[in-house]
Amino acid sequence: MTRARLTLRQWVGWTGFALVAVLTLAVAIWRGDILQAWLDPGVPFQTYTPPPAPDYARADSWALNEARVPQAGDAAVFFLHSTTFDGGRDWNSPIDDAEADRYLKRVVLPNYAGPFVMVGAISAPRYRQASLYTRLTAREDAREARAFAYRDVAAAFDVWLARHPTGPLVLAGVEQGGELLERLVREKVADNPAVRRRIVAVYLIDVVTPAQGLQPQLPACRSRAQAGCIVGWSPVSDDNDGAASRRLRRALVWDARGQLVNLDGRAALCVNPVTGATGDAAVSARLHAGATNATGLEWGARPALLAREIATRCEEGLLRHTPPTSESFKPSGSWSDRRKSRPYNLFYGDLERDVQARLMMFADAPAG
Repeated sequence: MTRARLTLRQWVGWTGFALVAVLTLAVAIWRGDILQAWLDPGVPFQTYTPPPAPDYARADSWALNEARVPQAGDAAVFFLHSTTFDGGRDWNSPIDDAEADRYLKRVVLPNYAGPFVMVGAISAPRYRQASLYTRLTAREDAREARAFAYRDVAAAFDVWLARHPTGPLVLAGVEQGGELLERLVREKVADNPAVRRRIVAVYLIDVVTPAQGLQPQLPACRSRAQAGCIVGWSPVSDDNDGAASRRLRRALVWDARGQLVNLDGRAALCVNPVTGATGDAAVSARLHAGATNATGLEWGARPALLAREIATRCEEGLLRHTPPTSESFKPSGSWSDRRKSRPYNLFYGDLERDVQARLMMFADAPAG
């Protein structure tokens, strides 16, 4: 009995099916590499023409411009947002990129600037942030793009500080914004006694920074009964040892010349946001003040908090924490969104508690 031979149409059909299957498998395996390559500007940073510089005298150069809610305290808050721009043609984002700005307003500000609303007026500059692509590669071009963003941050800080010649100051930054803030504090705050005396606290959220690189004038916070110090951490779930290893291995930090270099095994800063203190003691979930997913919430509205959810400990310079169980804290969004700071805040309530406590300590401290 002979087998029936395939017709030309059947050959074409089966060949097409096989090609689709192979392409589907290839995309599944190399999807991240394909998408990352798509974000590559494809030109050296040295020949790249960056977007126009923002004018911080203009209100539209600020995502939040002295935003204040009723009953807020008398502090001034300078907030630097995390990466919201994916990339593509640009190494650095125009400040009026519509998609990046929507993500900033919908996700970043409610979750990360929100904890500071009750301490005073919040200002958050738009800046020519380095793209997400620059955080996915160690290329020198990417490092230069990240360093380029600092000039906007420094300019915005000068304008903001001139608006607030007196009174308590709170500085906070997330991920890319936190890295830029760490450099800003070293270059514009630590050696300026007049400004340094006014610092309630500096918050470096989702940031790897060398513990030994902190200025003695603004040390890591040893306890919550302290003002004029730095609270900083980089969070990794207990069930993700691979991410912990990669986080430290790939971390880039500022050197004295304002260049990004490898951490190279140096100890990283970890101040536990639940206790507001250094140390590697395990902290029970019963002390956790509250996580939230504030994405999409109207600015100034306080979200509902889920307390006693997260146990924490500082380990090898990272904040290890138990995985959250609520569906609100599960990974979501596009491939690029999942590589940005989390679209929720596991320590929203802890940040609220911490900054208010330090503001009280600052107010009670003798002038000097």
